[in-house]
Amino acid sequence: MTLPQDPNMLASIVNMKLRDGNYDSLSDLCLSLGIDEKDLKKRLSESGFTYNQEIRQFR
Repeated sequence: MTLPQDPNMLASIVNMKLRDGNYDSLSDLCLSLGIDEKDLKKRLSESGFTYNQEIRQFR
C-alpha cells in the first residue's frame, strides 16, 4: 500500500483502517499492509501525532 505523504491524511487513513478493519492492533494492521510500524510511528510523531494503544488511534 502506498501511504499518503500528508501526515493528516496518513493519520486519518490509518485510524479509519484501525476502526473499520478487522485489526486487533496497530501491529496487525502494519503487518497486513506491509508497513513498517516503527517508521509509521516516527513519521506521524514528527508531525505531532502519538499513538494511543487503549483507543487504537493516532491523535
